[in-house]
Amino acid sequence: MLSHPPHVVVLVGPTASGKTELAIEIAEYFKTRIHNIDSRQIYKFMDIGTAKPSENQQKQIKHFLIDIEEPIRPINVKQFQKIAQQSIKKEIKKNHLPFLVGGSGLYMNSITKGFFVPDVPPQNHLRRQFEELDQKECWELLKSCDPLSTKTINCADRIRTIRALEVFYVTGKPLSTQKVQKPPDWKILELGLDRDNLKKRILERTKKMFLSGIVEETRNLISQYGSDLQILETIGYREAKAVLNSQVTIDEAIELTTTKTIQFAKRQKTWFRNKNNPIWLNNKNLLKDAIIKIDSFLG
Repeated sequence: MLSHPPHVVVLVGPTASGKTELAIEIAEYFKTRIHNIDSRQIYKFMDIGTAKPSENQQKQIKHFLIDIEEPIRPINVKQFQKIAQQSIKKEIKKNHLPFLVGGSGLYMNSITKGFFVPDVPPQNHLRRQFEELDQKECWELLKSCDPLSTKTINCADRIRTIRALEVFYVTGKPLSTQKVQKPPDWKILELGLDRDNLKKRILERTKKMFLSGIVEETRNLISQYGSDLQILETIGYREAKAVLNSQVTIDEAIELTTTKTIQFAKRQKTWFRNKNNPIWLNNKNLLKDAIIKIDSFLG
């Protein structure tokens, strides 16, 4: 199936666009497996809140890079890049077609574009100091020491803001100056999936998430790892945690999660347009269009 340089197929798209279902159909047709490129599905016990492929879906098609670490042990982009590249290289050696699927643009591009990411471990003492500041103060601090990073990091993204500050204070160099591209020797077809009814899909998925037990999943994570678990500050889990603390009702949590997810999806689409520029699939017949494009790509 493969030629030299190795051919790699990528499917990107915003959250709730239906990547998992389409990817499984594509993988079945081309008799290949899926590499999940997602910043949260890498963690165990976080199934509902991350919309992880179900057990049946994972039995249907082998998925790599899922459930590889406990939530208490964060995996940064550099570590994920190394793990993913090793897994993909194994597939290439077996003459399989690597199929990368995900909505985490930074994680995807660290692999496909070969971003060099500073190997700076979490600095708890620094993080505690930054966390004592509000996000506006952290943002202004980042603008003063690494203004280029503020053009790619959303002003409300506290996690990435603190990470950029952490890298600067540890290395003495702005994060933006350390992202050197070293693309792998692959021929890549990048397909994009978007939906006209994405807002409706996000609302439906959010309702399903809360009906399926994200609040109970959050309760279990807190019981096992404590309420300060950093990953619980991400969309969905933060709102479920607020339900547990009686700060909001289930209906309010659904509304909040839906609004934040729509905003997040908008940022994802902007990223993919600006950083990836994929070939967008025809929504009238996604599978047929994907098969035609991949067949042509493989020659």
